[in-house]
Amino acid sequence: MFELSQSFYFESAHTLRRQVERNEADGSRRVHGHTYTAEVTVCGEVDPASGMVVDLAHLRAAIAAVREQLDHHFLDEVSGLGPPTLESLCRFIHDRLLPTVPGIASVSVGRQSSGDRCTYRPAPVDRRR
Repeated sequence: MFELSQSFYFESAHTLRRQVERNEADGSRRVHGHTYTAEVTVCGEVDPASGMVVDLAHLRAAIAAVREQLDHHFLDEVSGLGPPTLESLCRFIHDRLLPTVPGIASVSVGRQSSGDRCTYRPAPVDRRR
């Protein structure tokens, strides 16, 4: 079994409704932004015909389409994302890639400047069915 990973970055702004920072009546709603780093890992056997788990050109193209939905966008307004948390970003990226990229083992999203990182590992799919 092999794992093949592709990393990318995107820059986005968002707000969060947080109870920790109650500077305003409805929690912290200051618009702020981050440079996010993300990594998609695909797991599988090597295709004997191609010699690859997945064609990196295909993976990069699929990632570029998802990145376009996030990069330089206001995450609060991205359809289907939900609260703009690291957890939501991992799930969003996974769900957008899954129809065209089988075998996703994990999706990680982090903010290097603050040391935060989240990894989503979907439940394994039973391929015997």
